[in-house]
Amino acid sequence: MSELPPCGIYRTRKAIKTIEAGRLVYFHNHGDPGPGVYLPESWSNNRAKFSANGTTVPDDFESSSIQSLRAEGLYRVTSGFHCCAKKCTKYEPDMLVQLGYNGAAQALVFLPELDGRGVHLPDRGTMVEDNQLKNLTLLKVAQGSKPEMDLSLPRGMIVH
Repeated sequence: MSELPPCGIYRTRKAIKTIEAGRLVYFHNHGDPGPGVYLPESWSNNRAKFSANGTTVPDDFESSSIQSLRAEGLYRVTSGFHCCAKKCTKYEPDMLVQLGYNGAAQALVFLPELDGRGVHLPDRGTMVEDNQLKNLTLLKVAQGSKPEMDLSLPRGMIVH
């Protein structure tokens, strides 16, 4: 087995046992019975929740089988860009956005909204081409200690 990549979210580049290429997975490089990949089972606030049961990687696993993805979270747009060649959605510099992924590991950008009750995260985002993610800078956000409400639903393929 080649040197293992760090734990984190990835896109499978080729099949890993029963998990086909082009899937969002969490790679865990240690554990019992060994390193493995975990599929998302639901989403909450546009963040994937990964299954507790994963698939151990084979002995001949190569780190090139998975592609590292940017962290889910809140970002600042550093340079304006459009979601895709069709220019469906334009993102302006200094906008606050949330980055997430669908089950096919395609980047989704969500536009948080501010009203009299606070900041709200929409449940629908826009697919963004991977080459546009360079225009985002991850923000440091304090993590709350309250338990999450588990009102999540599986996310299907979102097409715009």
